[in-house]
Amino acid sequence: MAIGLFCLALDFAGLFATDYVSKAVADLPNAPQPADIEVSSVVLDRDGHLLRPFTTEEGRWRLPVDLSDVDPQFIHMLIAYEDGRFYAHDGVDWLSMVRAGLQFVGAGGHVVSGGSTLTMQVARLADEAQSRSLAAKLRQIAFAQKLEAALNKDQILSLYLELAPYGGNIEGVRAASLTYFGKEPARLTIAEAALLVALPQSPEARRPDR
Repeated sequence: MAIGLFCLALDFAGLFATDYVSKAVADLPNAPQPADIEVSSVVLDRDGHLLRPFTTEEGRWRLPVDLSDVDPQFIHMLIAYEDGRFYAHDGVDWLSMVRAGLQFVGAGGHVVSGGSTLTMQVARLADEAQSRSLAAKLRQIAFAQKLEAALNKDQILSLYLELAPYGGNIEGVRAASLTYFGKEPARLTIAEAALLVALPQSPEARRPDR
C-alpha cells in the first residue's frame, strides 16, 4: 500500500514537473539576427563618422556594432570574464550551473556566481517575458539552446555587444564607449575595456559617470 502511494506521488510529481517546464518554455520568440535589433537612428558625416545619434522609439541609446568594430582585446576579456567555455558549450554550461547551485546552497541561499553563459544572457535580454524565477531560468536555458541552433557564435556575440546594459538607457558596448569615454570601442584602452566588460553585471553601481 505504502509503495503504491509512493509511486502515485511520483507520478503526480512527474506530471507537475512536465507541465511546469512546458509552460515555462511556451511561446519562445524566434532567434533574432543582429540586423533585427532596433538601433538608434544616426547622422553621419561625408566620411561615415558619427555626428549625432537619436534614441530608439523605446528611448534607448543603442548603436549598431560588429565584432570588427570592437578592440579584439575587449572580446578576449569579455569571454574570459563572462563565459570561459563560450566556444565549447551549446548555450548552457552545465558545469557552471552545477557549481553555481552548490555555491548557492553552501552560502546559505546567497548568490555567489550566476552560472549564466553569454548565450543565456542574450536570451534573457532578447526575451521580454523574462523575470527572476525558476520558470524564467528554465525559459532562458531553452531559448539559449534555440539561439545556438539558429546562430553562430559570432552572431551571438554581436547580439550581446548590442544588447548588454550599461546603465540608464545606454545599451551595447558602442553606445557605452562613446558615452563614457568619447571614443569608438576599437580604440579602448585595457583599463577602459576592463570596465566595460564588468559593467553589465551591475550597470547602475559601476557606471563611471557616478
